[in-house]
Parts: sequence; structure tokens; C-alpha cells
Amino acid sequence: MSDKPGMLRRAFSGFWWFLDASRRAIFNLIFLFILVVIIVALLKGSPKVDDKTALVLNFKGPLVEQRAASSPDRVLSELQGGSTSQTQLRDVLSVLDAAAKDAKIDRVVLILDDFAGGGLATLREVAAALERFKASGKQVVAWGGSYDQRSYYLAAHANEVFMHPMGTAIVEGFGRYRNYYKDALDRLGIQANVLRVGTYKSFGEPYFANAPSKATIESDTYLYNDLWATYTNAVEKARKLPAGTINKSIEALPQSFIAVNGDAGKLALKDKFVDGLKTRDEFRELMIQRGAKDEESKSFRQVSFDAYLGTLRAPRMGDAIAIIVAEGEISDGTAPAGRIGGRSTSELIRKARDDEKVKALVLRVNSPGGSAFGSELIRRELELTRKAGKPVVVSMGNVAASGGYWISMAADEIIADAATVTGSIGVFAMLPTGEKAMEKLSVSTGGVTTTGLGGAYDPRRGLDPRFAQIVQAAIGNIYTDFTTKAAAARKTTPDKIDEVGQGRVWTGNQAKDRGLVDRIGSLGDAIKSAAAKAKLGDDARVTYVEVERSRFEQLVAQMGGAQLETWIHSMVGNAASNVLPIATVPTVAAEAQRDLVWLMTVTEQAKRSGNPFTAYAHCLCKVE
Repeated sequence: MSDKPGMLRRAFSGFWWFLDASRRAIFNLIFLFILVVIIVALLKGSPKVDDKTALVLNFKGPLVEQRAASSPDRVLSELQGGSTSQTQLRDVLSVLDAAAKDAKIDRVVLILDDFAGGGLATLREVAAALERFKASGKQVVAWGGSYDQRSYYLAAHANEVFMHPMGTAIVEGFGRYRNYYKDALDRLGIQANVLRVGTYKSFGEPYFANAPSKATIESDTYLYNDLWATYTNAVEKARKLPAGTINKSIEALPQSFIAVNGDAGKLALKDKFVDGLKTRDEFRELMIQRGAKDEESKSFRQVSFDAYLGTLRAPRMGDAIAIIVAEGEISDGTAPAGRIGGRSTSELIRKARDDEKVKALVLRVNSPGGSAFGSELIRRELELTRKAGKPVVVSMGNVAASGGYWISMAADEIIADAATVTGSIGVFAMLPTGEKAMEKLSVSTGGVTTTGLGGAYDPRRGLDPRFAQIVQAAIGNIYTDFTTKAAAARKTTPDKIDEVGQGRVWTGNQAKDRGLVDRIGSLGDAIKSAAAKAKLGDDARVTYVEVERSRFEQLVAQMGGAQLETWIHSMVGNAASNVLPIATVPTVAAEAQRDLVWLMTVTEQAKRSGNPFTAYAHCLCKVE
């Protein structure tokens, strides 16, 4: 008699054993590879910095307040062909301020070809650090194959700007066009059901309209014009160009481009956006002439950003100012570094409050908001920190809007950058339903519930008008709570807050004029303010309170820090590109995919939380 079932079981067991053994072997090889890289890095030791050394700021990836995800996650992304490089603002500021005092560093060289940019507020922080470096009597020189608007902002603050002869300096202004999905969702049979409080609360607009409303255009125009003025004024001042030069150059671009026969490099030189056109080898030779030659590398004597960062001393002991970074969207629960969890960020604040060495707290906010409940959890912990006698100062980065503003309200002082996008005091909820999509699929639903609330929100069925009234009343109450708390924090009335609220976004300058922030300043200004309020000296110790790192991250930190980590990612990425297939994702529909996935996420969050809806204090305020 045939034993076919037994043969199939044995064949399947053998296949599963082979698959499991292969998986373990691959991960063991990856671990051994990383271990070898670490050992080699340790044998290399810290770089030696000699006289006449140039500090090369070769930033990679976007400029962020806090690196997202853990080291193993980033290594895995490299293995899959992704790009995970990020540059922390705090590291850039530390390196530049240390180099300004280092007699062995005689200049900074900006190489920005791999720089993915950042928000205008963080770019302004780096530009200010470059100016401090220049004030020490040292030179900053920039070179790029090309410059986009964000990298050029930094390059413009150099003493000299060079570009490849075939390069382009692109400065195009602020603003953007985005997708609107009403007709598309109608064809699919999906209703977004956006309920909101705030005339200017535009986050949900793309899901129920085919174009921006007049209120959105009014608000965005006012915002973008102020940001653009901040950008152009700074660049023209740094480049010693007459006011209005950039706008005039853009208006005259078609004629100017024809006049130089389409040579973008010559046009940049003619308009004084750059000081010279040089290939990489020509620029290298210039740096050798101005500094010293490194015989081993056959280039100018230099130390990289990551290598120099690794030489900086660890923080000293003693009383400290704690900095907690609140970056990313706000959720209710726990979140990893680079995102904000209502519970996890609250725990960090509580940890700082309970630390006897911590005398004051700076909350660095870079968030468009998110969950109103998660935002309130954080605000409450900051309020308790102040009641415990520890000053709280908020430093706003690129964005501190809606929920990002909510978590800022419990501070002794709010300091924003001139280019911070803030405000957006408003609330909305979304209850997507697909009853018409069910009809198109010839699928019906039916059943009984003991009360009208049973299944009141079911994405398969039309939104019950009674339930919509309940949700609208609830978010109205949250908006009242938002404006009342803001009024108490800003020492004004809810009506006054409502006048500048209604979901409208403002720049830091505009928010200052309307009493939403106390003053314009930098992260450094916030640290000084916190030190003064806690009666600490100007050189008080600063410590970052963050989610506890994994064992892998702790090992990396102990064995070379940022330099080693960057090298590991580079080595692993190079190896992966030769071994593993690289999956590419089409970018044409990326925005639509992201927006529609968010719409589905709203429904999934409601299911997971057990709540029929979530109130969002979120701002659609990505500045490009």
C-alpha cells in the first residue's frame, strides 16, 4: 500500500529544515560580518588630528533632531537596498562649536552632494553654527556637484562657494501641489466623513474635496510668503547680494538661461550664486594649496564629520539640563526614537523629573501633531514637572503645530525659530465608510444590536447621523479644551486664542506677533534660558533623555559611536548591493499611496483601540 501522506510529510519536513537552517545561517553570517567590522574599527582607533586639518562636513541623508529606528533596523534596511543615513542636528552643532575652538582645525569644507536637506528652522540652526565658526577667524568653503534649495542655504553661508562646471544651483521657492481624492473615492464608493472644528483645519480636505478651499489658499499663501522672505533675506545677506536678487533671477530665468546658451554653471557664476566652477580634482588641489597635503591619501589633510564627532569628550558629571526630543507624529501609546508616543514620551519626562541631577527640562519639538489624547498625556507630565519645581522650556524646531503646539503649552517659556511652522489649533476626526463600495461588490451586511450604539461606526455601512452628531460634539469639546488650555498658558482668553486658532498655521515670526510664542530663538537660547531659570551657569551640563538603547546600540556607542555606526552601515550596504537583490518602489504614485494608506490606518486604529473614533490634532503642514 502506498505511503504518499508519509512521503509528503517527510518532504515538507525536509524542506522546512532546509529553509530554517538557511535562515539561521544567513543571520549568523550577518552577525559575524558586523562583528568583524567592529573589530577592524577598534584596531584602527580614533583618527589623529594634526595641524592645518580641514573638517569635512560630508552630511548624509536628512537633517533630523533624533535618529529614527534602532541600529539593527537600519542595518536590515541597508541589506534590503534602502537608504537609512541621517544626520543629527545636535551632532552638527557640537562638532562645529568644538572645531571653532580647536587650533588644529583651520577650516570647514562643506560637501553636500549626499545631503537630503532639512526644514528651514534646522537649516538656520546649522547656518548659525557656521557663522559662529567663521567668527572664530576660520574659513568655510563649500563644494557641490549641484545644489538644491536646501543644500544651497548652507553653502551660501560659506566664505566661498564652488560648484562643478556641469552643476546646477536650483532655488525655486516654497509651496507645493498635492493630490485631492474626492472624485477617486466617489468612484470607489468610499466616503471620508471628515468632521472638524476650525475653518482653516485643512488636514482632511484632500479626502472630501477636489481642490484646496479659499481658507487653505489664504493661510498657505501667508505662511509660504513669510518663509520665503526668511530664506531669501538670509541667503542674500550671506552672499552679500542686493535685496530682491533671488526673485529677480527667478523671474528673468528663461532669458538669462538662453543668454548663456543653457549653461547652468555659467549662469550661477554670473548671478554670483557661486564664486567659482571647479571639478572635484581641481577643488581638491585648491584645498591642498591652502592647507596641507596628506601623503597617504594624496589629498588635503582632513577629518570627516563622523570621525571628528567620535573624538569629542563624553559629558561631565554634575547638575544637568535634560533635553527630550519630541519628533514625528504623536500616537497614544509607545513609540520608538524618531516618533512620539503619549505614554513613552511621558515616561521620559517623568524620568527626567525624578532624576535629582536634572534641574531643568528643555522639550525640543518637531511635530505636526497627531492624537489629541496622546498630546494631552505629554502636556500633563510637563505641567507636573513645573509643579515639582523644575523649569520647562520648549524649543520649537521645523514644525510644532496642532498636537505639536498642544504639548508645548505647559512650558515656562516657548522659544520658536522665525521659520517654525506652528499654531494649527484645531481638531478633526475621520470616519471612512465604504457602503457604496459594498454595493458595487454586491455584498450586503445585516444583523441586530441591542442598542443604537452597537455597530454605530461600521466601515461597511453608511455613517449613522446620530453618531456623527456625537462625534462632532466630542471634537467640539476637545477644541474648547484646547483653546482654554492655550488661553491659560498664554495668559489671555479663549476667544482671543480662537481668533488666531481655527486650525490656522503661522510661522514663528507670525506666532510671536500673535502671542502664541514668547520669543524667537534657537535651541541654544532655550538651553541658556533653562539654565538661568534653574540658576545654573552658562556651561551647565546638557544630557539627552531618550528611549533606552538596545544592546546592539550600546555596544556600538562604546566601540566608536557615530563613526563606527556609519562605517557599519556603509560596509553592510556595499556588501548587500553585491549579494542581495535591490527592490525598487515606483515613486509616481507614492503620495497617493501614502495618503490612502493613512485613510485606512484611521479605521484600523479605531479597531485596535476599541474606541469608535480618534480625535486628531494634526497639521497638514509639510513645507517644501
